[in-house]
Amino acid sequence: MIDLHLHTTASDGLLAPAALVARAARAGLRTISVTDHDTCAGLAEAEAAANAHGLRLVPGIEITAIEDTRDVHLLAYFLDPASPQLQEFLDLQRGHREQRVREIGDRLAALGLAIDVEPLIAAASRRRGCTVGRPQIADALVAAGHAVDRDDAFDRLLGTGRAAWVPRRGPRPEAVMSLVRDAGGIVSMAHPGLTAMDHLIPRLVAAGLVALEASHSDHDPDTERHYRDLAAQLGLAVSAGSDFHGDVSHRASILGRVTLSAAEFTALEARRP
Repeated sequence: MIDLHLHTTASDGLLAPAALVARAARAGLRTISVTDHDTCAGLAEAEAAANAHGLRLVPGIEITAIEDTRDVHLLAYFLDPASPQLQEFLDLQRGHREQRVREIGDRLAALGLAIDVEPLIAAASRRRGCTVGRPQIADALVAAGHAVDRDDAFDRLLGTGRAAWVPRRGPRPEAVMSLVRDAGGIVSMAHPGLTAMDHLIPRLVAAGLVALEASHSDHDPDTERHYRDLAAQLGLAVSAGSDFHGDVSHRASILGRVTLSAAEFTALEARRP
C-alpha cells in the first residue's frame, strides 16, 4: 500500500517523523512520502525510520503557491532536499509563514481571543528548518479554551474568509514548479477537490504539472472519479494520499485507507526527469 501525503512535527503534524513512519508501517503501508509544509526538515529522520521498518520513503514536500490570493498546494516528489536553491526558497517561505502567524495573532486579539503566537514561532525556529502555521494557532486556541478542536478553530476563525483569516504571501505555481524541476522533482496538485480551481489546471500542465492527487481523504467517490477522468484527459498521472496529521480532526483514522496502486505509482515515478 502506498500513501504519498503525510505530515510530521516538522510542520503541522502531531507525530515525530520516526513515530509517523512506525505508525504507517503498522497500518500496512509499504511506500510513503513525508510531505511537510514548506520544509524538508523531517526527511532525514523519516528515511532512517523507513529503512528500519523496511519501507520505501519517497522524498517529498508540500509547497504552498499563491494564485489570486488563494492557496494552491503543490506536492513535490523525488526531489533533492539538499538543493541550495530549494533551501533558499524554503527560508523565504518560512519567513512569510512567521509574518502571517503574527498578523493572525493580531486579528485574534482584536476579536478578544488573544493568544501569544511568539512561543509558536520560537518553537519552530528551535527545530531547524521546521515551519509554523494555522494548525499550531488552532491548537493554541484550543488550549486557551477559545475552540473545541482544530476543526472548530478553522471553521469559525482561521479558514478562508473567516474572522481571523489573513491571505498568504508567496510565489505563483509556475515559479514553484520550476524550482522543483531544478531540484530533480515532479509536482502533483494536492487535493484539487478542495482547491476547486479546475480552470487553473490546464495552465499548470503547460508549465510542467505531471499529476493530480485524485484520491484524498476529503474527496468523495464522485470527486475522485472527476479528477481521475480529468487527469486522463490531460495526459497526467495521479497520486494519492491520506493527508494524515495525527489523531486529530476528521482524518484521524484514515491512515492506510487512502492509497495509490503499484501500477499508478510506477506511472507517477516514470514522470521523473
